[in-house]
Amino acid sequence: MSTSEPRPPAIFYFDVISPWAYLMEHALRRAPLPITLELRPVLFAGLLNAFGHKGPAEIERKRRFTYELCIWTAQQQGIPFVMPSAHPFNPLRYLRLILALGTTPQAVSAVFDQLFTTGCDPDSTEAWQAMLARLDVSEAALKLDAPEIKARLRDNTARAAADGIFGVPTITVGDRLFWGLDSLPMLRACLEGDPGLDSPAMQAAAKVRFGAAR
Repeated sequence: MSTSEPRPPAIFYFDVISPWAYLMEHALRRAPLPITLELRPVLFAGLLNAFGHKGPAEIERKRRFTYELCIWTAQQQGIPFVMPSAHPFNPLRYLRLILALGTTPQAVSAVFDQLFTTGCDPDSTEAWQAMLARLDVSEAALKLDAPEIKARLRDNTARAAADGIFGVPTITVGDRLFWGLDSLPMLRACLEGDPGLDSPAMQAAAKVRFGAAR
């Protein structure tokens, strides 16, 4: 991508259930991308269902390793991080809260910080009340059960699945997809017009034929 060309739309797909989404969001706070990034909450479970995947927390050894790798990565990058005391949890009300507040960067950061720096049980009343206090909002005033809020989350998730977004966190820039915290260097290279992303090897990768099927 030439840096002189108009920037294509960029979207950050996330679910607050994902510790990797928190780590990516925090990394972007410290070193923002040189583009406008639309924040788009989705329901990770809906993406898993759409593609017939299991989540990492649904395989016990993978679950434990994922938590350990997140902690190690946070320590290496100097990001404050504590796993919630219960995980996975139901993220619906937190996602609806973000949507009700306009999906602002401030709201997204506050929710992620509550979930991944306090060691709380996200499903507990105490954690939820602490979240509302952190944002200085009233649950009754937000109308989180409003049909339009629920519909927006469903629509975000359905559109993401239709566009091939298979996991979170994912950032898309035009037709390019960057999945996971470790894709950030590749994304930054793309935005800087790195020719390596259009190398013969990259072009050949798009043509690799499907071999054996299980």
